[in-house]
Amino acid sequence: MSLIKLENIKKVYEMGKIKVHALKGITLSINAADYLAIMGPSGSGKSTLMNIIGCLDVPSHGNYILDGKKVSKLGDSELAQIRNKQVGFVFQTFNLLPRLNAQKNVELPLIYAGMLKKEREIKSKKLLTKVGLGHRAHHLPSELSGGQRQRVAIARALANNPKIILADEPTGNLDTTSGEEIMQIFDSLNREGVTIILVTHEAFIADHTTHIIHLLDGEIGKIVASSK
Repeated sequence: MSLIKLENIKKVYEMGKIKVHALKGITLSINAADYLAIMGPSGSGKSTLMNIIGCLDVPSHGNYILDGKKVSKLGDSELAQIRNKQVGFVFQTFNLLPRLNAQKNVELPLIYAGMLKKEREIKSKKLLTKVGLGHRAHHLPSELSGGQRQRVAIARALANNPKIILADEPTGNLDTTSGEEIMQIFDSLNREGVTIILVTHEAFIADHTTHIIHLLDGEIGKIVASSK
């Protein structure tokens, strides 16, 4: 059974009297441990598709089934529970809290999950070590390089043991070397069984994945195997 199943997903944004058709009938199945890239020009619907997969938004039409559960019609609180338990997010701009050190940033999802302080500290340290930053646990984001900040963001995304990692331009603010190091972490996570879906404009980043979904004007133009 597919982990993610999208059936004729459409998304329409109403801007006054104007209707913007961001997605025009996306049908797609993604299995557990798949490793996918979503590519396409600006305005093709990449971010909208990612937001729906990540339960940050709901479709205007169609069915979204996540891990056997129909989530396309759920309310905000139910969607929040799914996001907190099943999906980890990594963003281009890192989205770290500047006044918290790396370890405290990683602990945030664990606080929301109700984990006890001692357990949070142990787990956050393990996650930072996993991404190669155990020695920088007590540094503020301003004291870290861009690549190190993204490693903290990945550790935070892993805090609640998600089945899926959604990464929106995760290397967009990094130099080539740092970007390649971040992709090596995603590669390793995928080998461990985590489903990775990322948006990127860079072909060499997409080549880390096994399949590339090309969007054009809110529709899937083609799905191709990468050169990996």
